[in-house]
Amino acid sequence: MGISRELLEVIACPKCKGVLVYNESENILICEVCKVYYEVKEDIPILLAEEAKPLELNA
Repeated sequence: MGISRELLEVIACPKCKGVLVYNESENILICEVCKVYYEVKEDIPILLAEEAKPLELNA
């Protein structure tokens, strides 16, 4: 199912309030400014700053 376009338009990185990019194949939201990603579990983005994972570990 994935994340709705409406949701993607309004959510932001909890750390910097920047744009998040949805990587559908990995099912993650990426903040290129903070160099972190947030997991999406059961179509629900886990947007807690303490749950952010370093981007280089997922590459």
